[in-house]
Amino acid sequence: MPHIQIDYSANLESRLDVAGLCRVLRDAAVATGVLPLAGIRVRALRADHVVIADGHPDHAYLDISIRLRGGRSAEAKVQATEAIFAAAEAYCAGVMATSSFMLSMEMRDIDPALSPKASSIRNYLPGGTE
Repeated sequence: MPHIQIDYSANLESRLDVAGLCRVLRDAAVATGVLPLAGIRVRALRADHVVIADGHPDHAYLDISIRLRGGRSAEAKVQATEAIFAAAEAYCAGVMATSSFMLSMEMRDIDPALSPKASSIRNYLPGGTE
């Protein structure tokens, strides 16, 4: 049930393929072996109104928030965090090298007792169980 939400400043769209980043983060999450494909949801939300640092209009940011159902070990979460952030850093390296840009990420647990779920997605994936 991992939710990966990307929050980014509107001025980033001319510098970065955000849809491509969504795919990269999904692939990196699956590659960890910690986050199941069937539960992953990646979405990107553009912030049209932002003030970053001193307010210069060229500053840009991208923040990744990962919420996942509790129950994974601390080691697994650290490993997944490092792998997913490394994929984001690599994807955003050109923007970081050529412009004013902040990249951040946070992973946090959702209490399963307080987060009911229903899904038929697994029924429509190849193999039906991933």
